[in-house]
Amino acid sequence: MDFHAFAGLWERHPAWRLLRAHHSPLILTFLGNYFVEGNRGASSATDLAAALDDLLYDLNTAAAADGGPARFPKEPRAYLEDWAATEAGFLRRFYPPGDDEVHYEVTPAFEKAYAWVLSLQGRAFVGTESRLHTVVELLRQIVHGVESDPEVRLAELRRRRTEIDAEIDAVESGHIAVLDPTGVRDRYQQLSSTARELLSDFREVEDNFRFLDRAAREKIAAWDGPKGELLAELVGSRSEIAASDQGRSFQSFYEFLLSDSRQAELTDLLDKVSSLDFVDVDQRIRGIQHDWSEAADRTQRTVRQISEQLRRFLDDQVWLENRRVFDLVRAVESTALELRGDTPDFGLDVDQPGIEIALPFERPLYQQPASATVESHVEQATEDLDAELLFTQTFVDQARLAANIRAIMPERSSALLSDVVGMYPIEQGAAEIVGYLALDDDDVSIDIDDSDETLLEYPDPNDPDTIRRARLPRVTVRRR
Repeated sequence: MDFHAFAGLWERHPAWRLLRAHHSPLILTFLGNYFVEGNRGASSATDLAAALDDLLYDLNTAAAADGGPARFPKEPRAYLEDWAATEAGFLRRFYPPGDDEVHYEVTPAFEKAYAWVLSLQGRAFVGTESRLHTVVELLRQIVHGVESDPEVRLAELRRRRTEIDAEIDAVESGHIAVLDPTGVRDRYQQLSSTARELLSDFREVEDNFRFLDRAAREKIAAWDGPKGELLAELVGSRSEIAASDQGRSFQSFYEFLLSDSRQAELTDLLDKVSSLDFVDVDQRIRGIQHDWSEAADRTQRTVRQISEQLRRFLDDQVWLENRRVFDLVRAVESTALELRGDTPDFGLDVDQPGIEIALPFERPLYQQPASATVESHVEQATEDLDAELLFTQTFVDQARLAANIRAIMPERSSALLSDVVGMYPIEQGAAEIVGYLALDDDDVSIDIDDSDETLLEYPDPNDPDTIRRARLPRVTVRRR
């Protein structure tokens, strides 16, 4: 980067603008503690203003005790609006779907500035061993991941098997090598830092997708050319994002979060590490997997908004075309009504518009009707039928379905319906699938994605040996 590039960042980048702001200590203190340290997502203006009002009261009270004027005389909501303004860019101001109250969340630029300021503090313990092991392991994954020679791959796998066998023999003989407290603290420090950086990266990915959505809306609003060209351009941009390194990496991570077994393993590992006595536990990462899931879900919703915008554009175009046809029909009708009382004086008057012609051989010949024999006598029915079958109904207990979901999914998580059915197989056929789709409980919701589909297999309730298949859109089950 040259001088002009640095000058451009100094003038326009929100993170650098924050560091130059007059009230930057207040901004970093409040937004950093509330959103970053508190692991909070988007919050309503009411909650955010109440928390800011408490901080401003404490700071102004301390300034008055020292004999000076109030340092921050403005109202809390005025500060929030200043920080969310376009020329600031520290907060994002928006209205969530179905809510008429404005919400705020920090921008990726603020998180970068906040992380850099925190890095200026001295650390009593700087771990290097775990990072060295991480670097070496990443180098091994890169080198062996691109290796295409089978012999080289087999040699590496045999080497790793030899190391594992040696470790197994050592444990069986009673020699167990455990990490000392220093090594544990070193690795825990890197774990905590990486987990928080990953959550910040998710917010940056969401911001990139939101920029793509905003660009698509701007193109649609200003477009006056053929509809096909715009759709080709927008779909190409969406496919380019999905096929990029960032898009593929995000999709792989999102699939990892949707795995129940991996989430359970991650939760168990975090609980065990947090229970160690010689580790200074960071409370922000005890439930970091749920924060990851929530951030990934927000990113997926942003991507879905692009598809919804395209569908809305198509619907608007169809409505305009139909309206044009309707206007033409009305114009023809109006013209006909105007001319009905004033027939144009042209043409030819004919007393009889046509002559009926009937030829003798056009008449059909006589045909004798066919006779039919009808047996009207009916034997008395002797079969015994179970009349209860007429009143048998299938009842699907949705409370049981919701209990199945709560039993396998923690709060603030999501999973595919196919994974839930894998844990609790379908017993009542298609009616039970419809029962899942109709769930609308306090903490359980169902999202249907028409852009993908799912195939569910279940036994026939009347014939357990028969397996039936149901093809339906991709269904995601969420717990709030």
